[in-house]
Amino acid sequence: MEKINTFDSLPNMVYELKEKMDYFTSIVESLKPEKESNKLLTIEEAAKLLDLKVSTMYSKANKNELPFMKKGKKLYFFKSELLSYVKSGKIPSIEEIHDRAKNYLNNKK
Repeated sequence: MEKINTFDSLPNMVYELKEKMDYFTSIVESLKPEKESNKLLTIEEAAKLLDLKVSTMYSKANKNELPFMKKGKKLYFFKSELLSYVKSGKIPSIEEIHDRAKNYLNNKK
């Protein structure tokens, strides 16, 4: 028997659609050429990517707040790791929180 969609179920359907789109987007992102995602950056390039000062980059690296590699006195960064670091700090919007709450409550019924 086919599930009947109502206007009241629309927010839940939109949330599920968004979750699926996020999933497919992550798959497409992971399929990008490895050359770009594993690009090695100098501290100056990494600072430019993150829009930070070089001194801030050194400070964050010293506190192990950033993923980095050290060879001699030079620091290196993978672009993909820096982007993941930035994405890990994403705070959900009010709309995303409301959608998650609605989905949770709809699934509890």
